[in-house]
Amino acid sequence: MSENLSTSLSNEHAAVEVEARGIATITIRQAKSLNILGTPVIADLTQAVQALADRGDVRVLIVRGTGDKGFIGGADINEMAALQRDTAEAFISGLRDLCNALRHFPVPVIARMPGWCLGGGLELALACDIRIAADDARLGMPEVKVGIPSVIHAALMPRLIGNARTAWYLLTGEIADAAESLAAGLVSRVVPLTALDAEVARIAELLASFGPEVVRQQKRLLRAWEEAPLDDAIEDSVSEFGKAFETGEPQQHMAGFINRKR
Repeated sequence: MSENLSTSLSNEHAAVEVEARGIATITIRQAKSLNILGTPVIADLTQAVQALADRGDVRVLIVRGTGDKGFIGGADINEMAALQRDTAEAFISGLRDLCNALRHFPVPVIARMPGWCLGGGLELALACDIRIAADDARLGMPEVKVGIPSVIHAALMPRLIGNARTAWYLLTGEIADAAESLAAGLVSRVVPLTALDAEVARIAELLASFGPEVVRQQKRLLRAWEEAPLDDAIEDSVSEFGKAFETGEPQQHMAGFINRKR
C-alpha cells in the first residue's frame, strides 16, 4: 500500500500502516505514556479497525501501543471517575464495540504486549487471536480495587483460562507477571523485550505467507466454535473444508508440498 493510502486510514489516536504483503499495523498514539483508553482513543481505534476490515488485501493485523512501557494501561480513570449510569453504559459500550471489531476482524489479530496491560487493555488483548508478550509484561484486571466490576470481554476469560483462575484474577485484582500469564493462558508466547518486535514480525510474516482464504476460513471457524455445540461445530466445518477446494489454495500448496518431497 502506498504511504498516502496508509496515511488516509490514520487518525489522531490510531496510526495505520499496511505493508505490501498485507501486514497491517495499528499503533495507539497520543494516549498518554501507557496508551490509555479514553472515549476519543476508543472511537479512533474502532474507526481504524473497521476501515481495515473492509480491505480484502489485509492478511494479518498487529495492534500495538506507542513505546514499551505498556501495551494498554487500562481505561481512562479520570474520565470514568465522572461517569453516571447512562454515561458509564455509553463509555463501556464503546469499548465493547472496539473489542468486538477485533474479535470479528476477518483475519488474525496479534497483540504486541510489553509492560503493563490492565483492565480494559487486557480485555482488548483477549479479543485478539494471538498475544505475544515481553518478559516484563504485567497483566491484570484490577477493576474491583476502584469499585467497578470487570465486564465485557473479561467474559472470555473462563473460556481461555478456566473458571478458577478467572475468579482469582477478577476477585483479587492481583497482577500476573509474564511467566504466570503464560502458564495461565492469558498470553500465547513470552519473549525477551529485545526480541518482541522480531517475534511479532515473524508470526505476522508466517500468517501472511499462508493462503489468504484459508486463514479467513479458520478465523471464521474459531469464532463459530465459541458458541456452537460440539456436534454442530464439527458438522459445519465439513462444509468449510469443501469450500476451501473452490479457492485453488489447497491444490497450489499441496502440489508444492508434494514436489518438495520428491
